[in-house]
Amino acid sequence: MPEQKVMNRWWVVVGGILIQLCLGAIYAWSVFTPSLRESGWTKAQTQFVFSAGLVSFAVVMVIAGYFLMPKIGPRKLALSGAIVLGIGYLLGGLIGKTSVPLLILLIGIVGGGGIGLGYVVPIAVGMRWFPDKKGLITGLAVAGFGFGAMLWVKLAGSWGHLIASQGLSNTFMIYGVLFFSLVAIGAIWMVYPPQGWKPAGWTAPPPKAGQVAEGVNYVAGQMLKTPQFYMIFLTFVFSAGAGLMTIGLMKLFPKEALQTAGMTEDAASAVAGTAMAVFFSLANGFGRIIWGTLSDKLGRKISVIIMCATQGIFVIAFTKMAGTPALLYLGAVLIGFNFGGNFALFPTITADTFGAKNIAQLYPLVFLAYGVGGIGGPILGGRLGDLGNFPLAFTICGVLCIVAAGLSMMLRPVEMSGIAAASASPEPELTAGAKPE
Repeated sequence: MPEQKVMNRWWVVVGGILIQLCLGAIYAWSVFTPSLRESGWTKAQTQFVFSAGLVSFAVVMVIAGYFLMPKIGPRKLALSGAIVLGIGYLLGGLIGKTSVPLLILLIGIVGGGGIGLGYVVPIAVGMRWFPDKKGLITGLAVAGFGFGAMLWVKLAGSWGHLIASQGLSNTFMIYGVLFFSLVAIGAIWMVYPPQGWKPAGWTAPPPKAGQVAEGVNYVAGQMLKTPQFYMIFLTFVFSAGAGLMTIGLMKLFPKEALQTAGMTEDAASAVAGTAMAVFFSLANGFGRIIWGTLSDKLGRKISVIIMCATQGIFVIAFTKMAGTPALLYLGAVLIGFNFGGNFALFPTITADTFGAKNIAQLYPLVFLAYGVGGIGGPILGGRLGDLGNFPLAFTICGVLCIVAAGLSMMLRPVEMSGIAAASASPEPELTAGAKPE
């Protein structure tokens, strides 16, 4: 019987990056807010759309991974994301105009839902095709999400001048068409390899520290009963919370610190803006790729320990660095680099701990930690900032990152008895055509 041919697995990477570039649009929302402010929106109203998008993203991601992926498969799920995301932005421009309720519904809830439908697909498919490079491939996929925000900001603003030349509503519609088209193209390659397929010449290595044995695959209900899930969840909460608090304060705190050091308000604002828009953003994107690659060499557990411990040091040190431009830029790079690592390391440590087969169902539950950190970190920073004590907020978050490193050090392999045969419902679309390298 001739050997079954399957597609070149690197097309999965191309498709995954195309998808994630578009899904990163959620972090480009700030480019639209000045136009909305000019049309009469309050500052709070501009954030309602963004907040609705984040909530919809997180909730729909759990539904998509847990219920939809096993039933319709990754290709159809990604295509569903293309349709929902595209419709959200297209209708937002067509009928939403500058209506607060309509844009919250269409761009926020509908658009965020489209992002939630598509986000986990490239991660889950990439891990199946690249068991030998899980960290690298996950890092590449989620880096597209990080760099996508910058792409859509620049196209609407200083590169493409879309808002200036086409207006806000037309820009929404253009983006809707682009998002649908690019995600739909990427969905073509979102298929699993055949059952039992492995890269040529590759055999599964012995499990590393904290890694489950090959062939052991937990389902969500089993994962939720383990202490390892809650250790990973809390580690993600503390690590993500520190990064998200820093994002929220990256302009306010450095601006205050630079002015205290003698810089004018305008100059301090420009330096702080550059730290966030350039240094933090680029480091965030590259951190996803580099941490993913490093984790393939070091192991996920060791990588998470190093990332969290160093992040704790960097966040605490940032209180002394923010008042000097060169040190501010360095701090933004270091914290941004580690923050990006969260999105490469936590999907893969989830797979290493509970098995890769059902990662589409497991990781959305772990990813809820990002939402918890996104509430706790920024609120802590804002409250202490109102009390005139930004440094205490950074110190608390830094200490919690070091605690997260300690939690990771205690992570042990899950018990394997009775679990080896566990799996989610059979997933369709397992076969693709054209030979891999």
